[in-house]
Parts: sequence; C-alpha cells; structure tokens
Amino acid sequence: MIRTALAAGVAALALAAAPAAAQSMSGMQMPGMDMSKPMPKKKTPAKKNPAKKATPKKKAAHPAPAHKAPAHKSDQTVKPAAKNSMPGMDMSGGSMAGMDMSGQQHAPAQSQSMPDMDMSHGAMPGMQTNAPTGTDLPAGHAPAPPPPTDHYADRTFPVAAMTRARNEMMHEEGGQAFYQVMFNLAEVQVRDGRDGYRWDGEAWVGGDINRLVIKSEGEGAFRRGVDSAEVQALYSRAIGPYYNLQAGIRHDFQPSPTRTYATVGVEGLAPYMFETEAALFLSTKGDVLARAEGWYDERITQRLILQPRVELNFAAQDVPEDRIGAGLTNAELGLRLRYEIKREFAPYIGVSYEAKTGRTATFARRDGENAHSTSLVLGIRTWF
Repeated sequence: MIRTALAAGVAALALAAAPAAAQSMSGMQMPGMDMSKPMPKKKTPAKKNPAKKATPKKKAAHPAPAHKAPAHKSDQTVKPAAKNSMPGMDMSGGSMAGMDMSGQQHAPAQSQSMPDMDMSHGAMPGMQTNAPTGTDLPAGHAPAPPPPTDHYADRTFPVAAMTRARNEMMHEEGGQAFYQVMFNLAEVQVRDGRDGYRWDGEAWVGGDINRLVIKSEGEGAFRRGVDSAEVQALYSRAIGPYYNLQAGIRHDFQPSPTRTYATVGVEGLAPYMFETEAALFLSTKGDVLARAEGWYDERITQRLILQPRVELNFAAQDVPEDRIGAGLTNAELGLRLRYEIKREFAPYIGVSYEAKTGRTATFARRDGENAHSTSLVLGIRTWF
C-alpha cells in the first residue's frame, strides 16, 4: 500500500514538470534544424520483469528531456523570464538568425529580457560594434568627384557641337553690337535780355561689356556765338551690373585757346535709380578739372516725367585764360517736366539756375557778365 502511494506521487510530480520543460524550446527553430515536427520518441526496450513497471526509478522525478516534448504549441503563453529566458540574452528587440519566435505570445519586455544583452538594434549576442562611421572615418586620398555641369545636353550630344550652338544663341540674344544716340538736353534758354541755347548728348556703339562712347556738351548765346563746346571720345568698360568705367580724351573747341585733356571717369545707375556721372580731366598744360552730375526721373504718369538735375564743375587751380578760378567754379540746378509722345521723343519745359562761384565769379564780373542767371528752358529729349 505504501509502495503504491509513493509511485502515484512520483508520477504526479513527473507530469507537473513535463509542460514546463516542453515550453522551454516551444516555437523556436535553431539554424539547420526543422522543429515543425515533433522529434521521434526514443523507444525504450521492454523490461523482462513486468512487475517492476509500476515502480519508476527516482530519476523519473527530473524533467523529461526537451526532445521528448511537442515541438510547437501555439496556444501556450511564454512563461516569465525566470523560467523561460537564457542568461546574457535580450530578445525584446529582435530574434537570432534562423530562429522563429512567431509561435510564442510575447509577454511584456521585462519578463522576457535576458541580462547583459541588447538585441533592440539587431546586435548579435555578446557583440559590440565600435567601427568608425561618417565623420569618424580617417581622411582619404581619393580624387574629388567631377563638378556638376549645367549643360545637361552635353551628356548626350557632342560637347563641341553644343558649345558652338550655345555661343550662337548668346550672340543672338545679347552678344551683338548695338548703338544709341541720345540728346538728354537740347534746349533754348530764355533769359532776361540774353537768350541762349544748350546741348548735352552722347552716342555709343558696342556690346554689354565694351563700348566706344562719344560725348558732347556746350552752350552759347544768340547773336554772339558759342561760349563753350567740348567733345569726348571714350572707351567704356562695364565694371558691374550698373556702372561703366570710361577713359579717353576730351577736346575743348571753345573758349580759346583750345585745350585737350586726358579723361577718366565713371557713369552708371546709383541706388534709388539716380543716373550719375563723374570725370577727372588733365590738360596738356597740367591743369586739373573735375565734373560731377546726376539726375533722376520721377514718373508722375507713364508719359509725364519730372526730372531734377544738378551739375558741378571744379578746378584744382586758376586758369585765367579760360576765366576759371580754383575750387568750385560753377553749379547748375535744373527742373524739367517732359511728356513722352513716344519713348524716343519727349518735349519738355522747365527752369534752370546757374551760379558761378569764387574767382570764376570774379572773372565773370570783370568781363561784364552776371555771376548768377535763371532761365526758362524749352527743349526736346530724343534718342534713336
């Protein structure tokens, strides 16, 4: 009776331990092994003494080998980490190659984590990657890649043919020679007792970068002739999107005796759309003169335009034969209102004030002239 009870207790313990052992490898496939089918049970030869079958040995109390358990039980839940995990492994973020963990219903990560191992980023067990990447890599000596080109067609068509086609296109779209003739001022000046005239114009021919420029300006009085007249021949070179550097010669036909000057200057469009010109003159006699002028077109309408204008002349020394004194020799302030019948043809009306200063004013008074004068001007601004 006691032997029978002992055998029943041992059998109950064996049956209780068998599911835990079966779960330890449930749903896992090792590389090279097919766990989809249960492994065959090892046949135990029958013992000659059938009477001893009812009394298992004490070894049966230990869990049965893993290969005797069913290969897969999808309806079982993974046991807590204390019974189900391997030391040094963390399977929370991924599985090992060749292992299928799909058959397990995962418990929370803390219950399945394996100490001292992190598989959250796909790292292998017990391995730590320290290889340098990105900017941690040492500098190399490989040649630089070829620079990109904006001529995509060169990848398909011959480069020489495409270069020739681009040059022809640039010539047709802006590389040609152009010209313009403009009289910014061509006017009659009505003064008290002494009417006169004045002109200021230029002509140029060339392209966007290099040009030949001819400038001329002067003034005179009716029934008296030309008081001053000059012509400049200049080479103009673009030094930016808005300015040209100019150099050449200037020749004065009046007043007598005539003078010739070496000329260097700059002209262009200042900020806020102010047209500006400045030049320095050195005569064959060593006289140094300078001039600065500017004007601005204020559009009242698309055709009605108000133009304020200022011109200043300077001398580094007295030139008595030309009735010029050192310093600021004279200044002209003007205000002209024009109406553009066409863009190329615009009559205008306005007022001009001129003042001679310093020793230049003294020379004028000695010659019986006024140092200051105000004129009503009528003229045409034209270009072609």
